[in-house]
Amino acid sequence: MVFGSLSGTTGTPRGPQGEGVEATAPACGFAPAAPVPEGFRSSPGVSPGNIRGLTWTARGCDGRHRSRTRPGPPEGPGGRVPERRAEDGTGRDAGAADGTGTASGGGDRKGGADRTTDAGAPDRTADADRTSEASDGAGATSDADRTSPTGRPDRARADAAPGGDPSAPPPADIRESWVETGGVRLRVLERGDAARPTVLLVHGYPDSQEVWEEVAEFLADRFHVVTYDVRGHGGSTAPLPLRGGFTLPKLTDDFLAVAHAVSPTRPVHLVGHDWGSVQGWEFATVGRTQGRIASFTSISGPSLDHLGHWYARRGRHPSPEGLLQLVDQGLKSWYIGALHLPRLPELAWRGPLGRAWPRVLRRAEKLSSTAYPTASLPSDAANGAWLYRDNILPRLRRPRPDAFAHVPVQLVIPTRDAFLSPYLYDKVGDWTPRGLRRRAVPAKHWLPRSRPKLLAGWIADFVAEREELGEDKD
Repeated sequence: MVFGSLSGTTGTPRGPQGEGVEATAPACGFAPAAPVPEGFRSSPGVSPGNIRGLTWTARGCDGRHRSRTRPGPPEGPGGRVPERRAEDGTGRDAGAADGTGTASGGGDRKGGADRTTDAGAPDRTADADRTSEASDGAGATSDADRTSPTGRPDRARADAAPGGDPSAPPPADIRESWVETGGVRLRVLERGDAARPTVLLVHGYPDSQEVWEEVAEFLADRFHVVTYDVRGHGGSTAPLPLRGGFTLPKLTDDFLAVAHAVSPTRPVHLVGHDWGSVQGWEFATVGRTQGRIASFTSISGPSLDHLGHWYARRGRHPSPEGLLQLVDQGLKSWYIGALHLPRLPELAWRGPLGRAWPRVLRRAEKLSSTAYPTASLPSDAANGAWLYRDNILPRLRRPRPDAFAHVPVQLVIPTRDAFLSPYLYDKVGDWTPRGLRRRAVPAKHWLPRSRPKLLAGWIADFVAEREELGEDKD
């Protein structure tokens, strides 16, 4: 759950690229054909796969990481779960690292011409700032939304993970791995053909990656679909201490580590909901992620920098309309203050609120699935309170002046969102010099669960169009 607004001027930031050092090839596994980014670490006999600017060639053994294993972070080098390690090796704060964390256990990925898409003809109006209004309502998910675009029936189940218990093993057609970065281990799930364009879905608060389950199933017929549990959520471990462990720079490090592990030679198409979208705006506007993101789809989550400018603008130029907007959004964002209280949110989520939340969510959002939220919700919500504490006030007080997206953006606006007002997005075009597409739908906040087929279709169209137009290649 988030709140926000957008305004500003045009421009495009630039950032440095990582430097390289030479690496020694293991006796069995993969040999580097180019320098390895500084800070890379690998275990003997374990291959990191491809990473940015680096191609690894097979040497006498299979380095694929996608073997299906039981979940849970490995206890050590002998753990059964494939592990990918990403560290900057600098000893600096994570926000200063360039994010070129890499992986032990990365698969042999195809790049360049080997990457294909099954998508149809693109809509050539992507760069126009236009709005598309969905006309089929916003109630509970319809039967049509439970059927794959290719006619395959929905395979979401309440008795299998993902969905239900995030500690249970995933179905056979879902590949599980772990990425280690910044002192945490992130649980990563992959669907679909890894040779196709990668769509990376980032969840919000108080969710885990299972919020994307149905959307991911629809997309997996056409794309390589990746989800991961944000640090402290689902199957991923939490930073210690919690305070200061959820800053946007550290979350950016996590994203870069996952992106390098699952799509080492090609940029990913980023999709975020709620706090996943807040993170996504950060990823899409900082210089060190350039070249790693092909497009960004934002759903119900603004940039905190844009929000800070929105408040400052209304303070400098007060008006009756602006005052009403501030009051309206303030009422919708009442929970922000509550989450800043010491200890009370944690006690509530681990107690009565955590037990009542699934029922409240189904009634308020008209959701029909029984596999979501997962059993990890109380812990996810308690840990995730630090997303607000670590980021909201610092960014509102000192918003970045150069928070311009360096990729094309698709903005999806649920017009009945209980936490965000549509007028907050009126100026988003000022921050998207590479192009903006607007989509509006009469739906509530949890669009990935209430309208998975509609949302998956919009994501697929946007991704296919960017691939067709080659916007991911500068």
